[in-house]
This record gives sequence, structure tokens and C-alpha cells, in this order.
Amino acid sequence: MRIVVGSDHAGFELKQHVKSTLEAAGHDVVDVGTTSAESTDYPPFAAQAARAVAAGDAERGVLVCGSGNGVTITANKIDGIRAVNAHDADEATMARRHNGINVLGLSQARVAADDADAIVAAFLDTDFDGGRHERRVGEIADVERGGDGRPPASA
Repeated sequence: MRIVVGSDHAGFELKQHVKSTLEAAGHDVVDVGTTSAESTDYPPFAAQAARAVAAGDAERGVLVCGSGNGVTITANKIDGIRAVNAHDADEATMARRHNGINVLGLSQARVAADDADAIVAAFLDTDFDGGRHERRVGEIADVERGGDGRPPASA
């Protein structure tokens, strides 16, 4: 699977760990930066990674910052992205199953490397359930397009 990764300085170490783990598992990993622990802002890296997923240049994305919040908020600003800041594998599993997330946010300050491995594995190994959740993801897409998220009235 082609996976794009990105972080700011506060997520750099965990991003490097996730990147190495993904590469060792045989994934094609695209790293959009940052390239060091030197202070930098997260929005450009999160946006670039999210745009790659939205454009189909990568199947999934993993973003890391200190809290996981900033990169996730930024990613969710890109049309077609559904990102969640997961703190355990169960959150990642449910977000994939019910929301079809395509970008995972991680907190370097709160998630240990071993736990990140389990969270990322759940994110990659879990399929979207579809069914009633498909309708809800469609309603989210409607909100992205400026709608109110309500299904069209039946005729």
C-alpha cells in the first residue's frame, strides 16, 4: 500500500518510527516532511499529505504532531479527507469501520512507539463496513460541498 507520512518537529521522532515500521512491512512510504526536530509549523506538512491522499497519489496517510490535534484538524480541511486522532487501536478500528477514515493522526506526546504500531496496523488492516455507514460518509461529503448533511427528501 502507498502511504504518505508527515509531521512537524514535535512529531518527528514518532513519524520516523512509523515510517521505518511501514517500510519494513513492505509498504511504499512517501515522506512529505519535516526532516528534523527543528521547530516548524505543522499545517504545510499535514495539508500536503492530505492532498496526496485526496488526489489518489497515496491510499492512506499518517500524520504526527505533539498532540495529534493540529495535523488532524488541518487534514480534515481537505475535501475528501476523513481524519481521526486515534489514541488506541480500538479508536482506529472503529474510525475505519464506521467512518472510512483515510488519514490517521497520532500524538507523539501521548502515544508510545509500540502503541503507535498497533494503532497504525489497525488503521491499515481494517476495512470500511459500508452499509448504513456509507450513507453517513456521503452526508459528511455533502457538508464538505456546503450542504447541510441531510439526505435528500424522498419523492
